[in-house]
Amino acid sequence: MAGGAVMDIVSVPEAIEWQAKHAENAGAPGTAQVIRALLALEDSEAATARRIFAWQGLSLRDAMPLRIAGGLHNLLLTGEEPRLEDVYAGRMPDQGQVDTLVREIIETHDFQLMPWLDGPPQTNEAGRSASFAAGLLWLADGRTTAQFEWLEIGASAGINTMLGRYHYDLGGVKTGPGGSRMRIAPEWRGGPPPASEIGFVDARGSDIAPVDLTDEAQALRLKSYVWPEATGRMARIDAAIELAKMMSPEVERMDAWEWVFQELSKTQEQGVTRVLAHSIMWQYLTDDAQHRIKGAIQTVGSEATPERPFAHISLETNRETFAHELKVRYWPGGEDEVHLANAHPHGAWVEWLSG
Repeated sequence: MAGGAVMDIVSVPEAIEWQAKHAENAGAPGTAQVIRALLALEDSEAATARRIFAWQGLSLRDAMPLRIAGGLHNLLLTGEEPRLEDVYAGRMPDQGQVDTLVREIIETHDFQLMPWLDGPPQTNEAGRSASFAAGLLWLADGRTTAQFEWLEIGASAGINTMLGRYHYDLGGVKTGPGGSRMRIAPEWRGGPPPASEIGFVDARGSDIAPVDLTDEAQALRLKSYVWPEATGRMARIDAAIELAKMMSPEVERMDAWEWVFQELSKTQEQGVTRVLAHSIMWQYLTDDAQHRIKGAIQTVGSEATPERPFAHISLETNRETFAHELKVRYWPGGEDEVHLANAHPHGAWVEWLSG
């Protein structure tokens, strides 16, 4: 099935099975079992189960199976359902047993789990900053200025908005504060990015429902969306929380299009490259919002000068191949979009494609 067709799945059972296979392929077999167990709920009288199977819309594009998976993981993290630990740890290989357990848990915690279906998962991941940092090194290699103003839409908790505070090892190219408690060193495939010097004069973001990393309950909710098998991701969230406690990232609660219009209308500092960035969020925007943002990018790009360059960096899912692609456009002089890299969605590896 082509990527576009995958994201347009309406059938609830088909979406659940696809998401379970995706979790298996991503090295999360326990999470796959929990997601697949949702298939056994079709005859359940639980309100959560009825809502799942009466889902209106594109169930996979809405990330519906991952919404309830986050709620179930939350029950383990809060200590309310320690039985789930056996599933995630691979100690319950029989799918029938998992089906029975998940059904019992959902029917027991029905009222508690229902709100998890209200919105898409928040999957803020510091590992994606490796791709962003590589893109900035590429821009700073004679294409734009080496000083950046970072503007991020769909910033969630602002974990990637803090990218200038992290230390990176990108195929042997090291950048960022050497003493940072956030150390990001993905498996690097292909040649290294340019060994440029980069700096940040500002970094801010927006989200329709931002997460406050310094609030314990909100941070726990963010962790709930991380697959339990991904222990490295948990460690990075903990490191991001500690950095946020020192100085919180600036994330404004606002619709993406409205915020883009607001920020791109502000006077740009001379000698600084203004960057609009986003990762794994474009699919959640309406077609109208996507159209408006694309128009704003084109307009601002056409007005860019060597003294005030502009760039657009995205790490999004290709709906035809389902690869996660790092793409960059910059103005003036490089209006064509450049596909710099493919990357693991959670930052485990980066495949550098640029010469």
